[in-house]
Amino acid sequence: MKISLKIIHWLPRVFCIAAISFVSIFSLDAFGHGNPILEQIADFLLHLIPSFVLLFILLLAWKKELLGGVIFLIIGVVFSPIIYNHNYAMNNSISMSLGIIAIITFPFILIGILFMISYYLKK
Repeated sequence: MKISLKIIHWLPRVFCIAAISFVSIFSLDAFGHGNPILEQIADFLLHLIPSFVLLFILLLAWKKELLGGVIFLIIGVVFSPIIYNHNYAMNNSISMSLGIIAIITFPFILIGILFMISYYLKK
């Protein structure tokens, strides 16, 4: 029982670090457009703002699991239709847009649920 509690404790944290790392990869799109290097670095840092926000929420969730879990769940649910509509407008494919939702927002819904489960199992 003690081992499963440790797994439940660490699982959302590890998943969250992996999801934030995945989202951060998209920031590399700021490089290679022929702009001056300082402008590319500024664009890169601008693209990293969502990752910084997610890291802040992870730090909050690390100590306050229930609050962090609710915030991650809300992020996943709220951004799903926004990202779906944006991608559907670009590719007019329902299946591709749903796949993108599954890759980008579903992990944060899962992370939120895992943080809440961890909170309630420790009580």
